[in-house]
Amino acid sequence: MKIRVGFGFDVHRLVEGRELWLGGIRFEHERGLLGHSDADVLIHAICDALLGAANMRDIGYHFPDTAGEFKDIDSKILLEKTVGLIATKGYRVGNVDATVCAERPKLKPRIPEIQETLARVMGIDPDDVSVKATTTEKLGFTGREEGISAYATVLIEKA
Repeated sequence: MKIRVGFGFDVHRLVEGRELWLGGIRFEHERGLLGHSDADVLIHAICDALLGAANMRDIGYHFPDTAGEFKDIDSKILLEKTVGLIATKGYRVGNVDATVCAERPKLKPRIPEIQETLARVMGIDPDDVSVKATTTEKLGFTGREEGISAYATVLIEKA
């Protein structure tokens, strides 16, 4: 069996007047992430990791922010399309390990829901989706609550 590993990173600014989506789940929060799509940093980091593992460039290449068809798109759709893209090269998702870096909102209570949602979209077992949350102890742009970032590592396998 052939396996490959990929790494992804994404960051978006927090702004007024936007919904906050993380891991395919809507959070009640006074601000949301700014982006062409719904700006779900966790899903975007996972997409980049999957595409990188399959040597298929990055999320901006496949889903450019200049394309109207992706304006305000649900990032779960982008993740589903990404899983389809790596499948064209014979790969499937093995597992995901991701970390969201945010001061607020607190993600811990909703991590199981995020895992279930991401697993369903990728067609894998929720036990193969690890999601962690951390803060930057009030340091940097995250600590000042100016934005949220996410990191993801994935393993893909030849189907």
